[in-house]
Amino acid sequence: MGSGCIKVTKYFLFLFNLLFFILGAVILGFGIWILADRSSFISVLQTSNNLKIGAYVFIGVGAVTMIMGFLGCIGAVNEIRCLLGLYFAALLLILVAQVTAGVLVYFHTDKVKEEMNTIVNNLILTYDPDNPQQAAIQDTWDYVQSQVKCCGWTSYLNWTENINLMNRSVTTYPCSCNNDSFSEMEEGSIIRSGFCYVFNNTQSNNDPKDWPVYTEGCMEKVQMWLRDNLGIILGVCIGVAVTELLGMMLSICLCRHIHSEDYSKVPKY
Repeated sequence: MGSGCIKVTKYFLFLFNLLFFILGAVILGFGIWILADRSSFISVLQTSNNLKIGAYVFIGVGAVTMIMGFLGCIGAVNEIRCLLGLYFAALLLILVAQVTAGVLVYFHTDKVKEEMNTIVNNLILTYDPDNPQQAAIQDTWDYVQSQVKCCGWTSYLNWTENINLMNRSVTTYPCSCNNDSFSEMEEGSIIRSGFCYVFNNTQSNNDPKDWPVYTEGCMEKVQMWLRDNLGIILGVCIGVAVTELLGMMLSICLCRHIHSEDYSKVPKY
């Protein structure tokens, strides 16, 4: 292999590792976002053990990917054979782990959906504006209903299972489900929460048919939001996998060159 080709291989490997480092940072950041987010539907699901495990996996893979990208950059620039060999082995292990994680996610999709249904239905069932311990997760669900323009999970009738709401003697409904013009005017600035009342209603009981709310449930819209975000993450993961394969190929080429042609650049200890 000519010296010109070796230089091209070395600097291409450096660029791929730099890209690898950046993609690792993106994966790491996504894992941290899952655990730390307080303003989207993800925070509602943070009680899910599967989601937490997935977040820790993303953080671990992202951190290892960044470390490998850093070692690969050093190995490529300085042509250190042992680092390139370690880099190749680590890339192979990460690639196998990614494929395994992808298979597990694919076969556990139904379980995740079932757990998501349980979490949201339980949130609606126990929703209580006077309970400060649940204020954070309830505010998040109010945000989801208000922004997505939906009510309940499968439909607004899910709220009829909330005893605290249905025991009211006047027409009472979740404020974040309100579909009147005031809600549209205030959208993006004020997210109403808790329970609201219809004072001009002559009914002496709380009939859901009198609620001025969206009738469509949030399930389909939320699942579509999750699919869209999952598509972005899968795209990043595919980009990482392609970078890994190219990095493995380039590291082998450079490693073979160091072994067969020039020992002078390899540090002697």
